[in-house]
Amino acid sequence: MVIEQGWLTSARRVPSPNCDARPEGEVSLLLLHSISLPPGVFGGDAIERLFTNRLDPSAHPFFAAIQGLRVSAHLLIRRDGECVQFVPFRRRAWHAGRSRWRDGARWRAALNDFAIGIELEGDEVSPYTAAQYERLAEVTRALFAAYPALDASRIAGHAEVAPLRKSDPGPAFDWAYWRQRLAARREPD
Repeated sequence: MVIEQGWLTSARRVPSPNCDARPEGEVSLLLLHSISLPPGVFGGDAIERLFTNRLDPSAHPFFAAIQGLRVSAHLLIRRDGECVQFVPFRRRAWHAGRSRWRDGARWRAALNDFAIGIELEGDEVSPYTAAQYERLAEVTRALFAAYPALDASRIAGHAEVAPLRKSDPGPAFDWAYWRQRLAARREPD
């Protein structure tokens, strides 16, 4: 996988207006999330519509409850492993909300300023797919190569940085399996 000017070249691009400049240009945290819209439903275009401010509030009762929400992520990894990129990695996506992370000896807030947000299409109870784990490992290795401040110690789940508000990617996400996939190197084609 290759990253050029903040874009993953193999990802389908769906630009989101919900982003802005990183204050310091720093990229030093990978933050994993899960999302399904409506909750527990996979597939469809609702996630893309949410991240591009085009979600029809009359299409589902849950959509009315989140009407006006302005959020995004850098990348979405669908159940089949497809990558959809909404925001270039060099810009700030709006995914972490109120959160904080222990960076060595200090606590940091405003995580969107320095984090890359990756959404996995899923919920906290349904197992993620092998394709998602493999694609996430490939993307993570590409991010490590492109952003030297990132490494395996600088990865967190949304639940870790906002434990009173969030629980994703949840207990269904197998951290040990994903780290095993991350450590494995694919054979060249």
